[in-house]
Amino acid sequence: MSSAPPASVPPGTALRRSLGVVDGVALAASSTAATTSIAIGMGTIATIVGLQAPALLLLAFLPVLGIATAYARLNRSEPNMGNGYVWVGRSLGPWPGFLTGWVTLVGSVIFCAYTSAIMGSVVLILANKAGLHSVAGIALDPTSTGVTTGVGLVILVGLTVLAVTGIRAATRFQFALLVFEYAVLLAFCGWALITGDHAFSLSWFNPFEISSGKTFAQGMVLAVFFFWGWDAAFSVNEETKSPGEAARGGLIALFAMLGLFLFASVAFQREMSLAELVTNGPQALPYLGEKLAAEPWATLPVVALTFSAVASVQATLIPTARGLFAMSRDRTMGPLWTRIHPRYGTPAAGTAVVMAIAGVIAVLAVNRITPGAPEGTPEFLPEQRLDLGTALAAYTAGSAHVNHLDDITGSITVGKSADLVVLDRDPFAGPPEEIAATRVLQTFAEGRRVHAADDA
Repeated sequence: MSSAPPASVPPGTALRRSLGVVDGVALAASSTAATTSIAIGMGTIATIVGLQAPALLLLAFLPVLGIATAYARLNRSEPNMGNGYVWVGRSLGPWPGFLTGWVTLVGSVIFCAYTSAIMGSVVLILANKAGLHSVAGIALDPTSTGVTTGVGLVILVGLTVLAVTGIRAATRFQFALLVFEYAVLLAFCGWALITGDHAFSLSWFNPFEISSGKTFAQGMVLAVFFFWGWDAAFSVNEETKSPGEAARGGLIALFAMLGLFLFASVAFQREMSLAELVTNGPQALPYLGEKLAAEPWATLPVVALTFSAVASVQATLIPTARGLFAMSRDRTMGPLWTRIHPRYGTPAAGTAVVMAIAGVIAVLAVNRITPGAPEGTPEFLPEQRLDLGTALAAYTAGSAHVNHLDDITGSITVGKSADLVVLDRDPFAGPPEEIAATRVLQTFAEGRRVHAADDA
């Protein structure tokens, strides 16, 4: 392996080396988005493995650490912003490298599109709490996918502009957001750890307490996902003053994430019962804020979650553009992706195109009609509609099929796992506009009831 990027780099396509270890930490930590993972994941993982989340998070860290160590060694031998795409291709062959590059790129673009609506929704929740409910006659409804996507896309454009006009300014912006996020996270989780009513138990760290191998595997997949994004630091190894600083930044962020995840998981279980964790699911962090503090302090976890979403989207845009840059440099992609802005020294055109693609996907995902819209409201892109049966099949049997689990779940069939929900109505019996009001009364996983509404 060579010790520098390919010698065939076209003239004028070298990026500026202006970043240090702190910038690598900020990028990797922002991409991992610990606050978002904790907010959404802790309650979700509890529905699968109960109180064994700390054990799974610790075990999930081990293979990720192995990959990170390998990346650090590869980075030392051949620093390349294409990282996984280049290194897997060199080690295992061009086809696995090609797949690694494309799977990462497609996943990152979809993530930016999906998270744009989440950013918009959380911003509108904060706006509503501040007393702002409409602007220019437009209702700031956090449940409207159209409005939330519009707000999210405005934020996405702003983040793209910041990423284009200077990578160092972008990473320092991310670092400032991280300081606020972690201060809020440590304060609330620290207080929960001190005042929680549920006794600490070493059994939380015992993976053998998990009921079955299938449950362990499902929980392990989710736990590994907590660490997704740590490799973002390696995408700027051609923009750090020394390639080794990118590796150090990624490893420091990875160990910091482990500490935060373990700290938060123990704190959540000290403060909340298993039933509370399961019931609140992806709303566990806002629920913790409301349980421990009165307004306006109870809103701080929501603000931290907003900052986490913003930082993670920008920290995804930057590596995606660099990955496409590396592909273009290898002539896998066209020359557009290696165009460097003469003033800012960043792949401006590629970053803007990535943002545009994510924006188009986000718009296509908007509901055809917002729930509660007045009668006669025109449908958005009516030719893209799905009938109810197709939509439900996609999210049940379809999801099981793409995960190669259709022989054990995905449908209510004799011999398959009893994974099902009980609804408060038949969604096929009423008018389509009432589907959004459907409530889940009970949820069963492998025949075990893991959620029940108060009136179930």
